[in-house]
Amino acid sequence: METQEKIKYFVLDTNVLLHNSESISSFADNVVVLPMTVIEELDKFKKNNDELGRNARHVIRTLDSLRTLGNLGEGVIMENGGVLKITVGREEIPKCSIDLSIPDNLIIATAYNLKQQGERAIFVSKDINARLKADALGIEVMDFEKEKADFDTLYTGWREINVPAATINAFYQNETFQFDDAEFVPNEFVLLVDELNPKHTGIGRVQDLNHLKHLSANFETAWRIKPHSKEQRMALELLLDPDVDLVTLIGQAGTGKTLLALAAGLSTTLKEGRYEKLLVSRPVIPLGRDIGYLPGSKDEKMKLWMQPIFDNLSYLMSLQHNGHNEGETTQQMVDRLIKEDDVELEALTYIRGRSISKQFVVVDEAQNLTPHEVKTIISRVGEGTKMVLTGDPEQIDNPYLDSSSNGLTYTVERLKGREGCGHVTLTRSERSRLSSLAADYL
Repeated sequence: METQEKIKYFVLDTNVLLHNSESISSFADNVVVLPMTVIEELDKFKKNNDELGRNARHVIRTLDSLRTLGNLGEGVIMENGGVLKITVGREEIPKCSIDLSIPDNLIIATAYNLKQQGERAIFVSKDINARLKADALGIEVMDFEKEKADFDTLYTGWREINVPAATINAFYQNETFQFDDAEFVPNEFVLLVDELNPKHTGIGRVQDLNHLKHLSANFETAWRIKPHSKEQRMALELLLDPDVDLVTLIGQAGTGKTLLALAAGLSTTLKEGRYEKLLVSRPVIPLGRDIGYLPGSKDEKMKLWMQPIFDNLSYLMSLQHNGHNEGETTQQMVDRLIKEDDVELEALTYIRGRSISKQFVVVDEAQNLTPHEVKTIISRVGEGTKMVLTGDPEQIDNPYLDSSSNGLTYTVERLKGREGCGHVTLTRSERSRLSSLAADYL
């Protein structure tokens, strides 16, 4: 006779709700427990005008709607068949070997209390240190992994295959080449390498499941920027192709992902007139002081925050700084682009709620965004807009994200092979010899 599996009690840390406001309905037909401490912490975040504040408000509204179904202290049944319960009364939490004056420890103690009562309690947190403390108390722990992709096996956007010399020759002789025994995804790049002569190669882009076409001669350069590696050439192919609506570029510092994106944006906007403007944005994730503490007006603060973008724009404009612009400095050229609204620099906070049409949009440092934030940004795209996400998942400043759970990695994995989407992982640093050493060894 089969025994019914014991009901699981998932005790959620506040950071799980702030990371994903739909998390309370992600645990099937089990019991989701929110200690009163979590409700109090949500109250502290609800006034924030950022993603954390929006998630806090959404969770609070969800809880308020569930309250109409019954007593939250006793538990109410959610649409997915699970039960949501808010525990009250701190005096009911037994003394254990942690300081109960710390909010995180009170949440852990709730899971400890359920375990002591014989229930299968699982503490769910994005905070590694909190999970370590819970594990030390013998509590089952887990990260919240609903929106996660394995970074170690992440789709790179291209592959290398060894083929006979005749195959490469046939590829060059025909406009497209068909593989009968291979399965690719649209917009994937394939590097054909001669089995006997590694220097004899060919590179193509997948048109459909097994047709390989040549890279376009029209996409070999952007704003006088020429590719220094095969990955950069692949990236330009996607960035300059009007039929590709979303491009994701992953690479370490110095691989050229941001520079290529900006060069393509300037070229297709100012020279070709394909888009009305170039919109560039970055998430405000401070390494030191937050943007609110920086001196000056909003524009002055943004200039400080966007300095890496200004550096790239200055370099790109210096390439155009010739006899036609005599008497105008590179900085003046950049300022003119912004003043004339050809280039707009904006914080991601202000993009939410907008409908962005006919623009070339670059979101830099996208690895610091949650999957939900990336979804929100992409959903802002209107007709005729191209979206480019760039970043390095190994350099994350958001304390609750890692190389597998961030929005950039998640987007790459979920949209690979989708119509109008393309991705390239850049591996070789082109900034300088020192930059390459730092990326590889530090």
